[in-house]
Amino acid sequence: MDWTFREDLPIYTQLYEHLTLAIVSGVYGPGEKLPAVRELAVDAGVNPNTVQRALSELERSGLVHSQRTTGRFVTEDAQRIEQERQRLAEEQVRQFLAAMSKLGYNRIQTVMLMEKMRGEGQ
Repeated sequence: MDWTFREDLPIYTQLYEHLTLAIVSGVYGPGEKLPAVRELAVDAGVNPNTVQRALSELERSGLVHSQRTTGRFVTEDAQRIEQERQRLAEEQVRQFLAAMSKLGYNRIQTVMLMEKMRGEGQ
């Protein structure tokens, strides 16, 4: 995985977001075991405690559950995964619309531009 971190957010938050995206996009399927904390830490180049914090947040969100001796697993609740996928999609659209608004586009102009670009094969 590509572990590029920004300066504007804590690393554990970025790990959480990255792992959430991997789950909702199917990189880690329902019921699949996640890599161990140390493996993720080495792969991402961060402290294991930082990975642990991100995974704890994933557990709180309901996307991941832990089994005491065998590790952490993606939830098998497809509805929960889809719910998170929808939330992330809506957030992306909100950010896009806000950026377009800053450029002076209203929603109708934005939709028209998107339709035009779709027609161009973009």
